[in-house]
Amino acid sequence: MRRAQMITTYGVGSLVAIGDQSYVVSGLDSWKVDVLSAIYEPRLERWLGVNGFQPPPAAAPPAGDGVRVRLFPEFYSCPTCHDLKEFRKFGSPRGKSRCGACDKPLTPSRFVIACENGHLDDFPYFDWVHKKTSPAGSSFEGRHELSLHSGGRTASLRSVIIRCTCGKEASMEGAFGRHALSRLGIPCRGRRPWLGRGTEQEGCTALPRTLQRGSSAAWFPVNRSALSIPPWSETLQKRINPHYQTLKTLLEQRVDHTTIEQVIRGNGILRDSRFTSQDVIEAVQRRQRLMESEQPDADTYEALESATELRREEYEQLRFGTATIDRGDDFECTRPPEDPDTPLPPGIERSMLVTRLREVRALQSFTRVEVPDPVTIGDRKAAMSKEKVDWLPAIEVSGEGVFLTLDARRLNDWETRAGTSARAGLLRDNHTAALRRRAVAVMGRESIGRIRSPLSPRYILIHTLAHALINEWSLEAGYPAASLRERLYVSNDMAGLLIYTATSDSAGSLGGVVAQGEYKRLHESVKSALSRVSWCSQDPPCMESEASGVDSLNLAACYACVLLPETSCETNNIFLDRAMLIGTPDDPSVGYFATNI
Repeated sequence: MRRAQMITTYGVGSLVAIGDQSYVVSGLDSWKVDVLSAIYEPRLERWLGVNGFQPPPAAAPPAGDGVRVRLFPEFYSCPTCHDLKEFRKFGSPRGKSRCGACDKPLTPSRFVIACENGHLDDFPYFDWVHKKTSPAGSSFEGRHELSLHSGGRTASLRSVIIRCTCGKEASMEGAFGRHALSRLGIPCRGRRPWLGRGTEQEGCTALPRTLQRGSSAAWFPVNRSALSIPPWSETLQKRINPHYQTLKTLLEQRVDHTTIEQVIRGNGILRDSRFTSQDVIEAVQRRQRLMESEQPDADTYEALESATELRREEYEQLRFGTATIDRGDDFECTRPPEDPDTPLPPGIERSMLVTRLREVRALQSFTRVEVPDPVTIGDRKAAMSKEKVDWLPAIEVSGEGVFLTLDARRLNDWETRAGTSARAGLLRDNHTAALRRRAVAVMGRESIGRIRSPLSPRYILIHTLAHALINEWSLEAGYPAASLRERLYVSNDMAGLLIYTATSDSAGSLGGVVAQGEYKRLHESVKSALSRVSWCSQDPPCMESEASGVDSLNLAACYACVLLPETSCETNNIFLDRAMLIGTPDDPSVGYFATNI
């Protein structure tokens, strides 16, 4: 696995198939991390309440002892003798996955169960067979050995039969129903196999759900990210990162400055630099004030992440850029030279060239069954370790980008139009319904009436514009669309978007995206992007759609027009409507860019 995948695809608690066996990635307290490779981002550390980040360890073969895994699911079957039982009972030779009786390769169970609180367990085959075929309350005594059979006549679950030596048998038909297990009195046992045995959480009341072992619903990451902005992106702050805790302790203990200056000279912070010991002390004190200020609650962030305080700080820095820049700084943002012959496109207020940026992406937690949402995420986050650790896994990526803001006056006028409000209202109602449906199990039906979607016309507009520009710039700048990402800044007083190339592989260092922010190129690319989305090969059904996408959270949006690779989108390709850009045939005023560019 690549390190970046350990944050987004194969993180703690996720299932991974290696050869003919299946495993679950173990908790952070089993990872072999190197403290010297720590990643620092003070703003994100403060928000998540940790003391730093660690990149996923990459131990060299043959040791391979960086990120550990545990065998899961524990139930395996033999295709020859059809036995279905725990792996350890097959008598497989050490290091292999073969039936001790048949010497044939074993197959991990196709089915697992999980709940919305992140718990994970083997499918309860014994209970499924006996409780489905016997009256409730019956006792099951004697010897019971299970076997797995497939009729092969169809690909349906009806052909998958579980048999017991007691004579009972049941197919897997109906196992994926929302209440299939709870109706049989099969509860969630609160198991957390990624943390090892004995870590069960008793008393979980969530409904256990049957999932395919490779289902995407078996693991949803809860990622958090932040851009490095001044002063934390500056060379001096980078130099003090590894020594911050030591210097902070000395200052808190009121050690005299002479001693502190000796420590600073001894640890090499000032080596080959223009800084002084006093500069270092002031930088440490500045970070102390940040860490001691009121800590935001990462569990109760804004319903849309584009409006968080972290984003607001970045928005202000991106709008006004950097006045001075040092060679070692991680952030550089300037305005392009004005072109009297080619002004900015109508509706675009500002363009900023971000020639240097660094992003830290961390895995805070994960959920299962239902995607993370702002209403229930605080109650559903699964534990990342058995014992509390003060760090989180993260990666840091560097790149470049273009930051755009929309014309506030034109935007306010557009938002008040009847057609605009009506289309946004369709998505807002669908989003409210989805939030309430997911919250029922956690909050109860009596509490969900107050849940409302915060979705606004400007969010849908800015999000769809970002998608249209990414598709356009992937052609203009020669990047694959998956190497470009969006970062949205949307609230009552923010209306901006950043398109950037922060990626951990070589595709993020080709150069060329920044050039798209220059006035002439921007004017041409916006015009071309709007022309491209004005027609879709799936029209008229695409433009006339009143509900599409997951939970009906898109309108005029499909893979033939504005959808992107999921790595490029903040919201998994929802909240999109290209009519917000160009209008509809019946009502052109819905389009923010209805005026020709």
